[in-house]
Amino acid sequence: MKIIDLSLPIDDSVFEPLKVEIKRWGHKRGGDRFGLRWALSKGIKGILNYILGKERITHSSFKDGAFLALEQVKATVHTGTHLDAPYHFGPKTQGKRAKRIEEIPLEWCYGNGVVLDLSHKEPGEFITKEDIKEAIKKIGYEIKPFDIVLIRTGADRFFGTKKYFSHFPGMSKEAVAYILRFNVKVIGIDAFSFDRPFHVMIRDFLKTKDNSYLWPAHFYGREKEYCHIERLANLDKIPKPYGFKVACFPIKIKNASAAWVRAVAIIE
Repeated sequence: MKIIDLSLPIDDSVFEPLKVEIKRWGHKRGGDRFGLRWALSKGIKGILNYILGKERITHSSFKDGAFLALEQVKATVHTGTHLDAPYHFGPKTQGKRAKRIEEIPLEWCYGNGVVLDLSHKEPGEFITKEDIKEAIKKIGYEIKPFDIVLIRTGADRFFGTKKYFSHFPGMSKEAVAYILRFNVKVIGIDAFSFDRPFHVMIRDFLKTKDNSYLWPAHFYGREKEYCHIERLANLDKIPKPYGFKVACFPIKIKNASAAWVRAVAIIE
C-alpha cells in the first residue's frame, strides 16, 4: 500500500490573505511557562510561593531540562487544505438547514477517488460542464455515487507565492451540477478556491452587475447538498486517474463552516 499526501500545511512563514499566527513554546520555554501558569492558577499564595522559590517549577524540574513542546495556532478554518461544509455556502440547502462541519457524514469522506485533469485551463477561466465531460471521457471512467472527484489544475505549484491566490481556473455552476448528478458528495480542487480568483469574479460583476459571477460554484451548494475540498496538492503524484481510495476526514469543530483535513490518496 502507498499513501500520497494531498494536503498543504498551515504555515505562518508564507503569505495568506488572513494572517496565520503560530506561537511556539519549545521544551525549555514550555517548562518555564507551565510552572508560571501553575503558580498563577493557585492565586496569591501560589504566586508568593513561586517568587520565594518554595513551590517553583521551571524547565530544570523536568528530566533532561526539557518539558513538552506546545504550539498555539490562530488561523481561519479555510486556511490550508480544508473541507467546506454546506453551511459555508448558505444557511439552507435544498430547502433544509445546512449541515455544519461536525454534521458531515463520515461515509462521505472516504471512498473511491477520481482525478480529472483540467491543468490546461488558464488562470481566471471557468471550468465548464463540457470540460468535465471531456475529462471523464478521456480517462474512460463512469463516475459512481459517493466517488470523491478531484479536479487537477496544477495551481498547487504556486503555493508559497502570491500567484497562488490569483493564478487558477474555477468551477462553473454547470460543471458542479454535472458532477453532482452522479450522486457525488465531495469534490476537491488543488487551487486556493473552488471558484475563480476573487479579482476576476469581482471584475466581471462590476462590469455586468450580474451577481451570478460571484461564487457560483459555492452558491450552487444552496441548491444541491455537497461538500468541496479546497487547497489540495500533489494530484499529479497519483499514478492513475481512478482505482484508488481518498480519505479526507475533517477536524470536528462545533458549529463551523469548514475544517482542516489531512487528505490522502491510498494506492493498494
